[in-house]
Amino acid sequence: MRSPLLAAALLASAVAAPALAQTMASGTAAVSDATFVKKAAISDMFEIQASQLAQTKATSADVKNFASKMVTDHTKTSDQLKSIASAKSGMKPPTTMDAQHKALLGKLKAASGANFDTLYTQQQVQAHQQAVMLFTSESQTGKDTDLKNFASQSLPTLQQHLSMAQGLQKGGGTP
Repeated sequence: MRSPLLAAALLASAVAAPALAQTMASGTAAVSDATFVKKAAISDMFEIQASQLAQTKATSADVKNFASKMVTDHTKTSDQLKSIASAKSGMKPPTTMDAQHKALLGKLKAASGANFDTLYTQQQVQAHQQAVMLFTSESQTGKDTDLKNFASQSLPTLQQHLSMAQGLQKGGGTP
């Protein structure tokens, strides 16, 4: 009885392994276009609101300058996403953040001084890592041509944001 069960388990893992390896190698997992719209909209909302806080609460001029760029750039991508999604059936972007991002924003609101700057840059690195993965996935596997093109065109800016946030996190200012 063990032998057929073991054989089935080995066969299942052999079949699943190439797909898992491909996903791990590319660092992305395919998401539906509707999920992309939802996650991208929430990401933009978080980036904008967190950066608006940073414009007033940050102590570092570099952090404030970065935050200003984030508000400008993410407002632009948010508007573009809304425009594209509004023409699609069943892809209306959410108008509020999910609980996870609300909690992150709450932590940011509670922080002050140098602790605020550290937390903000840490959150920006994480948020941009997630955004780069999300937009990479959509640019590679998206079904909707408009969304796929939007993701591809937005990706270099998100990668630049990630690099800038990592520079701030290391204390080197923005590149």
